[in-house]
Amino acid sequence: MDIEWTAATRRALVEAWSWSLDGSDLFLQAPAVLLGLLLERECRAAILLESHEINAATIQTRWPTLLQKGSIAGATHAPIMDEALSEELVPRFSPEMRAAFGIARDWLTDLPRPLTLATEHLLLGLAASEQEVGCWLRQRGLNAQALRDEILKQYGLTTAPLDVETAVPVSIDVPQEDIRPQVPDSKDVIPDSSTGDHRTETGERLLGNTNVVRLLDASANRAREALRVIEDYVRFVLDDRLLTARLKSLRHGLTSALAGISMTDRLATRDTQADVGTTLSTAAERIRRDSHEVLTANFTRFQESLRSLEEFGKIDTLLNSQVVEQLRYEAYTLHKAVHGTLEGLARLDGAVLYVLVDGRSSVDTFEKLVSSLVEAGVSVIQLRDKTLDDRGLLERAHRLRDLTSSSETLFIMNDRPDLAVLARADGVHVGQGELTVRQVRQIVGPRMLVGVSTHGIEQARQAVLDGASYLGVGPMFPSGTKAFTEFPGLAFARCVAAEIRLPAFAIGGIEAKNVAQVIATGIGRVAVSGAVISAEDPARAARDLLDRLKVAE
Repeated sequence: MDIEWTAATRRALVEAWSWSLDGSDLFLQAPAVLLGLLLERECRAAILLESHEINAATIQTRWPTLLQKGSIAGATHAPIMDEALSEELVPRFSPEMRAAFGIARDWLTDLPRPLTLATEHLLLGLAASEQEVGCWLRQRGLNAQALRDEILKQYGLTTAPLDVETAVPVSIDVPQEDIRPQVPDSKDVIPDSSTGDHRTETGERLLGNTNVVRLLDASANRAREALRVIEDYVRFVLDDRLLTARLKSLRHGLTSALAGISMTDRLATRDTQADVGTTLSTAAERIRRDSHEVLTANFTRFQESLRSLEEFGKIDTLLNSQVVEQLRYEAYTLHKAVHGTLEGLARLDGAVLYVLVDGRSSVDTFEKLVSSLVEAGVSVIQLRDKTLDDRGLLERAHRLRDLTSSSETLFIMNDRPDLAVLARADGVHVGQGELTVRQVRQIVGPRMLVGVSTHGIEQARQAVLDGASYLGVGPMFPSGTKAFTEFPGLAFARCVAAEIRLPAFAIGGIEAKNVAQVIATGIGRVAVSGAVISAEDPARAARDLLDRLKVAE
């Protein structure tokens, strides 16, 4: 590897990893790197950016979906602090960032090797790029040629000017399949400024088998079309902002991955009229029973197309198969999240009041309480008791199952997937410090509901991607049932309501006198304990809350 990193560049990249564009954690994006450079306030890149009136506010105005990921970033991207930063994580950089590294190396070819990439060198690569950030920086007056000349002067060097249009954005010294197509004997290859393709001196395109390019073009078209159908469904039918943003980011990632083959070459090899597949179809392809079936068919089409792109793109390294592979894995995750959201909405349709009960002082008292709540129409009853031994808890669980089995009330077991299975519960609920959704699924199987307590928007987003069936959102207010030192409260509830469609129950200190404040956040489901079970007449208290919630529907 012939590029090293200054300490300031490392710090800027670490800061950049804590920012996400369009909710995507797939790649480190160029706008996030600009922000990282600015936040390294004393570096030369920050000074240069600020001299052109480019600051954090202007960047976030230009890219309003650039948001801080919070605590997850520190855990997810901690390896970037490792000395193996570039070699290990370059595949995690976006195509625009990898192009910027390549430009910086090639435009600074006269500097001593190994090149130590300073913040201004990185800014040069971004400013000279023909992609989105580069165009924006030049519009703001940041001249790449002038910046290059200034950098060279620091080393006492002068060279002839380079043309931004003809500079070849190759990678830093990592395996070339991670960046763009390899070309044989690079000293004999010149860039084609009209298309951006590499050509030999005789003008021959280095794109391998024409029929393979034709195949890749068809797979690319299928993938983009299917992804657009999925995105439209999630945006307009499901109305889920979080998943729409993830799908949009996936679409942008696919566009970048396909940039290795120019549209000129794709169109030249396209032959729709002679395609034997255009006249082949089955009856099942011509009929869709509902929008959910459309969604499922297009997720399958999208994943199959990505696999075809990944495999055939390996021929002559026409495409970055490693990036396409990561896109395919992201597609699997989003398919799970979208399906889980739909499943949760279907199974919790009309469920607005969730009551947590303990085991009471005796089985008879417990049965009396549960019977009254079921009769009152409570949607969900969770058994949560930290004092009973396992046998006593399982006995209560069996009684709760018996009392709810012939009703519409769901039975959820708190924290104990093993007892949930034994008692044939409808689901199990876990907190942040308990088993993960994946671990619970290994015990209870695929059909049981799995709820997750969340105390911040990042935890809520992660629970959606993990495949939770519903969320507990809170605490809203101080509660006599469970002690908390922080209360994310109504602001957190508003965030969840604004971007997540997975069923969410606000919890924590909710009672008749403040439930209207919760409803006003957009979350129309609540979970309570003391407000009902400690009331003089629990059934009446439950009916009162149900009436208030149903009026708000």
